[in-house]
Amino acid sequence: MPDFDPTRVSAICFDIDGTLSDTDDLAVQRLARWLRPWAWLRGKEAAHRLARRLVMASETPLNQIYETTDRLGLDAPLLRLARLLHRLLPEKQPQYRMVPGIAEMLARLARHYPLAVVSARPRPSTVGFLEHFGLLRYFGNCIATAETRERTKPDPAPVRWAAECLGVPPEACLMVGDTTVDIRAGKAAGAQTVGVLCGFGEEDELRRAGATLILPSTADLPAYLLPRS
Repeated sequence: MPDFDPTRVSAICFDIDGTLSDTDDLAVQRLARWLRPWAWLRGKEAAHRLARRLVMASETPLNQIYETTDRLGLDAPLLRLARLLHRLLPEKQPQYRMVPGIAEMLARLARHYPLAVVSARPRPSTVGFLEHFGLLRYFGNCIATAETRERTKPDPAPVRWAAECLGVPPEACLMVGDTTVDIRAGKAAGAQTVGVLCGFGEEDELRRAGATLILPSTADLPAYLLPRS
């Protein structure tokens, strides 16, 4: 793994799910509700542990699906299908949860770096999450979503778009995410990458993907970028 060089960083790009949003814990809660028979047999704690194992185990096959659809050029048709299903199915109140410490982290970093979002989410849910927690002001118009480019992560196009939006070369960006898809997209764009363990990814696979730095949580990032006071 190459050494992390904070002096190269002029701008920062953040994934959403598992990086700013505590998506994995929400998924575990939802799955645990489906495992009520297991909870009745083995107890709630056992059901919760099983739900977490299943959610974490889903990360690798989901990444492979992302890569396959991206390689086949199916991102746009699948996005249109998702929008159609969203219109046809009854709308539920969205649930949002933020990784602890994220608001404070973004407030600190925004005083020193321009920030962008690089997400594979559709734009409505991406903006909805940011608005819900008052984070939209940190990113302005530099929000790359599933609709921004023809191809999404792990293709580097969204990271390159974010770098252009921020007014810096991709090599001066830091891509922060919780999965190998984020790391591969950042590396392919020429950016340094940070893998965080507060989401779906595991340390070994993030290292193998080539993460420049691995942190327990996205909230730990200022310690590696800002001068100590």
